[in-house]
Amino acid sequence: MKKIIVILFFGLLIAQNNEINSLSEHLKPFERYLGKTFKGEFATSTKEKPVFDVSHWERALNGRAIRIMHSVNDGEYGGESIITWDVKKNSLVSSYFTTAGFTTNAVLHFEDDKLISIEEVVGNKNGITKVKAIIELLPNGDLHNSSKYLVNGTWVDGHKIYYKEDSKAKVIFR
Repeated sequence: MKKIIVILFFGLLIAQNNEINSLSEHLKPFERYLGKTFKGEFATSTKEKPVFDVSHWERALNGRAIRIMHSVNDGEYGGESIITWDVKKNSLVSSYFTTAGFTTNAVLHFEDDKLISIEEVVGNKNGITKVKAIIELLPNGDLHNSSKYLVNGTWVDGHKIYYKEDSKAKVIFR
């Protein structure tokens, strides 16, 4: 009898742990990046003026969301994104909040191993009204992020960043 109780107890713990660590089916493509921190150097970075970004990806809201926090050059700039599934839009969506005081709302989709988002920007002081971001999820686990900005009706090249996993890197907000 004691063996049955012990087996049931451990079975419940395993079932509870699986529920705690579960992830919405729509968010499964992010699974291999969760719990990881990446550090990337901007393509425009130089030895004299280095520019790097640290990004941390995690499961949020009981597996119904992905939270991505990032900071540039130890807190010069940073932000947080929450990605969820929107039933009405039948799509992934995100909201992004920045230390610069502007926000974005985006619709996202996957094409091959690329996450593509079209963001509506609110409150940007440089006149940016939309951002198209492409995050390439590389087979070796690295990330490549590139963007274009819509400024005064014209799309212009934005940033390019190449990331590698770096468990010692920290997202810093000031």
